[in-house]
Amino acid sequence: MEKAKNMIFLSVLVAALGYFVDIYDLLLFSIVRVTSLKSLGVPEDQLLSEGVRLLNMQMIGMLVGGVLWGILGDKKGRLSVLFGSIFMYSVANILNGFVQNVDQYALLRFIAGIGLAGELGAGITLVSEIMSKEARGYGTTIVASVGILGAVVAAFVGKIFDWRISYFIGGGLGLLLLLLRIGIYESGMFAEMKEQNVEKGNFFMLFYKKERFFRYLNCILIGLPIWFVIGILITFSPEFGKAFGMPELPVAGEAVKYTYIGLSLGDLASGFLSQRLRSRKKVIYLFLFFTFCTILSYFYFTGSLTVFYTICGLLGFSTGYWAVFITTASENFGTNIRATVTTSVPNFIRGSVVPLTLTFQALREIYGINGSAIAIGIFTIAVALFSLSRIDETYGKNLNYLE
Repeated sequence: MEKAKNMIFLSVLVAALGYFVDIYDLLLFSIVRVTSLKSLGVPEDQLLSEGVRLLNMQMIGMLVGGVLWGILGDKKGRLSVLFGSIFMYSVANILNGFVQNVDQYALLRFIAGIGLAGELGAGITLVSEIMSKEARGYGTTIVASVGILGAVVAAFVGKIFDWRISYFIGGGLGLLLLLLRIGIYESGMFAEMKEQNVEKGNFFMLFYKKERFFRYLNCILIGLPIWFVIGILITFSPEFGKAFGMPELPVAGEAVKYTYIGLSLGDLASGFLSQRLRSRKKVIYLFLFFTFCTILSYFYFTGSLTVFYTICGLLGFSTGYWAVFITTASENFGTNIRATVTTSVPNFIRGSVVPLTLTFQALREIYGINGSAIAIGIFTIAVALFSLSRIDETYGKNLNYLE
C-alpha cells in the first residue's frame, strides 16, 4: 500500500514538473517575442506580423505533435510519451537560443511545438488511470496548477536574462527532469489493455461513429475561450494597450505573468470545486460566465497599468478551468484511445490560435483591433457553452473500459 502511494505521488510530481517546464517553454516565446525579433533585426512595423507567423508555426507543430504523441501513448505507453516529449522540446529550446534569423526561429518553434504537445496529455492520462475515480480530479488539478506556474517563472527569467539564455534555461530544466524517470511505473489500465486484441491508438476511430466524433469535437471546443484569451488578448497586450491609449504600455511578459498566476489559482479553485460539487460541467459553466465578464472588463475598464495587470490576473483565473476541461476529455473515452484524445484535445485548442489570429488580423482591417477581438471573444464563449451542453457529466466515471 505504501509503495503504491509513493508511486502515485511520484507520478503526479513528475507530470506536474513536466507540465511546469512545458508551460515555461510554451509561453517563453510570448514573453521574449519583441526583444528576440528586434535582436534578429526585424523592423518595428513587422513585429506583430512576424510574431503571429512564429506563434502559428509553434501551434501548427503542436497540432501535429498532439496527434502523433497521442497515438504513441496508446500504442507504446504513457511513460514513453511523457519522457520522449520532454526530451524533444528541451533539445529544441536549447537550439532556439542559437538562432541567427527568423526562418531558423520559425523552424525550431515548429519542432519545439511538436515536443511540447505530448507531455500534458500523457501526464493527465497517467494520473487519471492510476488514481481512484473519486480522487483523480485532485491529481489532475495539482498537475495543472503546478504546471501553470511555469509561465510565471518564465516571465521572471525573461525579464532578468537575455532571451537566448532564457531558452537555454528552459531546455536545461527539461533535461534535468528526465533524471526523475526512474521509479515511475506504467498505468495498470494500459498494461491490461496492451495484452488484449483490441485496436489501440487509432486516431481515425474518433471519426468512425457520428456520436464519438461529436463527443470528441465538443470536448475540444469547450476550451476555445482559454486560448483566445492567451493567444490574442495576452500575447498582443502591448498592441491593445496602444489601442486603448494607455500612457504607459503593458509589457507582454508582465501580462503573461499575472495571467498565469491567475490561471494557477483558477485551476486550483475549479479542480477542487468540481470535486466538492461532484460535477465537472457545473464548474465549467460557472467559469465560462466569469470569462465572459472579464473579457468585457479588459476592453472597458482599463486605464492604468495596475488596473490592466489586475484584469489580466482575473482573465487568467476565469479561464482556469483548464484542468477540469482536460480531465473531462480524458474521462469521456476508453483506455484504447484515451491518450490519443487527452493529448490531442489540448493541442487542438492551442492550435486554434492559428485560425483565431488569422481571423483577428482579417477583421482588424474592418472593425479595428478592439472590435475584432471583442467579436471573436463572444464567438468563442458561445461555441464553448453550446459544446458543453452536448457532453455528459463524467465525475466519478469508471475509466477501465474500451471503445
